[in-house]
Amino acid sequence: MKIIVRTSIPDDEEVVVRTPEEFLAMPEEYREIAVRQMMVNTEGELSGGDDYIQVFLPLAPNAEERQVCAERAVEEYDHYKIGKAVLAGVGVDTGYMEKQTLAERNLFADQTLHTCTTWAERGIFSYIGEETAMVMISEFAHSSYKPWAEAVRTIILDEKIHIAHGARVCRNLARTEEGHHELQQALDRLWPTFVKIFGSPRSERSRLAVRFGLRRTTNGQACDVWREKVLPRVERLGLRNPDQ
Repeated sequence: MKIIVRTSIPDDEEVVVRTPEEFLAMPEEYREIAVRQMMVNTEGELSGGDDYIQVFLPLAPNAEERQVCAERAVEEYDHYKIGKAVLAGVGVDTGYMEKQTLAERNLFADQTLHTCTTWAERGIFSYIGEETAMVMISEFAHSSYKPWAEAVRTIILDEKIHIAHGARVCRNLARTEEGHHELQQALDRLWPTFVKIFGSPRSERSRLAVRFGLRRTTNGQACDVWREKVLPRVERLGLRNPDQ
């Protein structure tokens, strides 16, 4: 059944918002959805930095990998500051996030992502899990709110490097039977959390986000795009599809 989305913005009107001043003049439903989208991503970037320092760095097997974790953390904190600046432009203060612990933040994903205990989970987190963020951020780069679209283009370049590093970690582990087993365990444990990141496929909010030009796909469509990207990687690693 086709669901008709009714909004205060005419259906035949393309939405383009060029400045914070124009943003603040938009209907409340547009502003509410856009702010929540930016808040979720911005909190996720901050938590990503904390994950690299608090969760992954202690698992790193040598000094080189610790350095990489530290570098990735710096990039994630920089991504947070990018989102923080865009939100500040429309009067939203994210400073409270910086005082929260990982466990206290509840906009992005759940605590499963903050409880990785093996190097295999670190690899799966980046190679498979960070692709969830890439799918969403790639859509934000075409957002109708242009300051946000321009801001995330820098983030995309860094996230590609994060995923590539995760690929290297996974491929190295997959060379041994023990490493292959650890990767499958990591994938099986984290996969449901990766899927949950996209939210409910029946979300009305995601349908409105598409209507307002804040996204290109609904939650369910975005999850399908992610599966199309990562399942070939799962197969190349010789791992079992967790959906089957």
